[in-house]
Amino acid sequence: MKLKQRVVLLAILLVIFIFTKVFLIDNLDTSAANREDQRAFHRMMAGLRVELVPKLDHTLQSPWEIAAQWVVPREVYPEETPELGAIMHAMATKKIIKADVGYKGTQLKALLILEGGQKVVFKPKRYNRDYVVEGEPYAGYDRHNAEVAAFHLDRILGFRRAPLVVGRFVNLRTEIKPVATEQLLSTFLTVGNNTCFYGKCYYCRETEPACADGDTMEGSVTLWLPDVWPLQKHRHPWGRTYREGKLARWEYDESYCDAVKKTSPYDSGPRLLDIIDTAVFDYLIGNADRHHYESFQDDEGASMLILLDNAKSFGNPSLDERSILAPLYQCCM
Repeated sequence: MKLKQRVVLLAILLVIFIFTKVFLIDNLDTSAANREDQRAFHRMMAGLRVELVPKLDHTLQSPWEIAAQWVVPREVYPEETPELGAIMHAMATKKIIKADVGYKGTQLKALLILEGGQKVVFKPKRYNRDYVVEGEPYAGYDRHNAEVAAFHLDRILGFRRAPLVVGRFVNLRTEIKPVATEQLLSTFLTVGNNTCFYGKCYYCRETEPACADGDTMEGSVTLWLPDVWPLQKHRHPWGRTYREGKLARWEYDESYCDAVKKTSPYDSGPRLLDIIDTAVFDYLIGNADRHHYESFQDDEGASMLILLDNAKSFGNPSLDERSILAPLYQCCM
C-alpha cells in the first residue's frame, strides 16, 4: 500500500475513532443525566407518599390543631408535613357527630362535624371511575375522586393552596341519619335497596339523588379551613357566561387582560399571577368551571387564590380544553 493511501486510511480511522468516542461520551453523559433524573423523581415521589397512620408522634396536639396552625396567607399546608398522614387518617375515620346540608352552591354536598369539632365537606360518589362525561367541559355532576386527585396534584406542583382531601366510606344508615339535622334528613329516600339523599343546593333534585351501595356510600372529605381565616368570594375575571350563544368578553377580546390589569386586585400584588397558576392547574385537571374563587378576607390582594371546589375535573380524558389557559396566553406573564 502506498504512503498516500496509508495516510488516507489512517485519517479515516482517526475520524471514526473520534466520532465513536464522542458518541460514547454523549451516551454516557445522557445515561448519567437520565439516572440522576430518575433518582430525583424517586426522591420526589418518596417525599410525596402519604401513609394514613392513626398516631401523631411527639405531640399532644389534635390533628385538627396541627392542620389549623399550618394555614398562612400564602399556604394551606407547609412543604414539610410529617403529620399529614395522621391528619388524613383522622379525616377518613373519626366519628361523625353531626351532619347537615352543605353550604350554598350548585352541587350536592353535606357538611359533617367530626369528633373533636372539625368541620369537613362530604361530596358523594356519583359516577364510576371509568365514566366519561360528554358535552361541555363543565358538564355533569361533581366527581368526588377529582377532589382527591386535584389535592395531590396541588402537592406535586408545590402550590400548597388546596385544602386537604381524602376519600372516605360512610354508612348512611348508622353514621349519618342518627346525627343528621331535620333539613338533611328530609332529603333521604330509598331507591331499590339503596339509601339515597339529594340534599339542598341550586341543582339538587329529588329525582336525582346520590345513592349508596346499600347503606355504604363512597365520597371525598375536604377539611374545612379554620374560622380564624374567613374567606372572601370573588368573581373570576375569566368566568364563563354559561349561556348558549353568549360569549364572555375574554372569549372574543384578545386584549382583555390589559383591562384586567387596570382593576383591583389585579393591578398590583400576586393575584394575577395566581390566576395564571390556577389556569395551568385547571387545564391539567380539566376544570373549566372556576367561575368564582376564594381568597382570605381583608387581604388587599396579598392572599393566595385558594384552590377550592375542584370536583368538576377529570370528566373526559380525551378532551383538552384550551380556553382554560386563556389567562396564561392572553396575559403572557
